[in-house]
Amino acid sequence: MKLKEKEVEVGCLYLTSANQFRVVLAMKHDFMIYAPSLEGIALLNMSFTKMPFENQPFKKCQIVTFAKKDYQVFNFNGVDSIKHNLNEAQLAEVMAQCNAKTAVVTLLGE
Repeated sequence: MKLKEKEVEVGCLYLTSANQFRVVLAMKHDFMIYAPSLEGIALLNMSFTKMPFENQPFKKCQIVTFAKKDYQVFNFNGVDSIKHNLNEAQLAEVMAQCNAKTAVVTLLGE
């Protein structure tokens, strides 16, 4: 299932059809920065303790490009949805895992 551009939100976790998690870290104008996990990763469950983005490089792309990827509904914390909001601690962990802080600040300053 494809997303509409307006469905893409900062701080949300998405799952591609290749079982790759993606978290949107920042958006400005037509561009965004996101963190991708490895493909084929096991689904997250209620007992997970760490986000799956360690040593994964962040990506910058157009929002429309991100939205055109195939996504799937997945269960996160007991809820089935195409996207899930992360809390501040989870988002901070993802940002640190993929070392994206400087890139996010740069994008938001453009």
